[in-house]
Amino acid sequence: MSEEQSKPAVVRAELVLKAKKYINPHYIRVTLTGEDVPKFAEATVGVNNKIFIPPAGVEKVHFPEFDYEKGTWNHPPESVRPIVRTYTHRGIDLEKKEMIIDFVAHGDQGPASAWAINAQPGDKLGVAMKAKTSSLFPEADWYLLVADATGIPVIAAILEQLPVTASGAVFIEVHGKAEEQDLKTAADMQINWVHHPNPGENTVLYDAVRELVLPGPETTHFGYVAAEYNTVRDIRHYLRKESGWILSELYAYAYWTYGITEDGSVQSRHQEQKS
Repeated sequence: MSEEQSKPAVVRAELVLKAKKYINPHYIRVTLTGEDVPKFAEATVGVNNKIFIPPAGVEKVHFPEFDYEKGTWNHPPESVRPIVRTYTHRGIDLEKKEMIIDFVAHGDQGPASAWAINAQPGDKLGVAMKAKTSSLFPEADWYLLVADATGIPVIAAILEQLPVTASGAVFIEVHGKAEEQDLKTAADMQINWVHHPNPGENTVLYDAVRELVLPGPETTHFGYVAAEYNTVRDIRHYLRKESGWILSELYAYAYWTYGITEDGSVQSRHQEQKS
């Protein structure tokens, strides 16, 4: 079997907005629908997806096409080329042919936020994901989950999938009390909401992790950190370099960088898992 044949297929579909609702003042839950939703049946809730946002006035999602002979992507003309962003596969209902994606609503500065705020039922959005089942976390006794608003979807998905035998701590940074969400889990997880009016412009998540009493080496443990770049970097350094956690015990991913535009942040997005 060749390398290309062994890779999981990437499935994609043009879906339409069925409904949206504000979970809280800065969080929009978008429900998409379409006959192609079952294509994503094997994708694990909580994994990354790619969304394709059509330009204003373009009513069709023009996906790039891969030229297998040349090994290159053929992109559509600039006038119809969609904006591509990475989000989280938050939920799926195969019977209703519905898919859920949660968006942080931070105004019209970013194209994804602007789309979620302004989209109306019937508006189209492209979605692509790998057609494979995967695990967001390894088996462990104790878990540390850390996120800001951008990481809530994946943290929520992990909480829903944790076994009843697991325990641990969760720290989530939001603007204030009104931004908190009702997160579900069968595990014994202590969920802590950390408030700050300017997420990213602080060290509140890092400080909270440093104040936490971590389990000893006799307890298997795993950490998942999904937040602003500097926060992710500092927490990763503390856990790996100061607390002695090994590479397989931590996944840390930065979704954005404070002080950098969304386009710039996409370019500088850094996966801290690799070192």
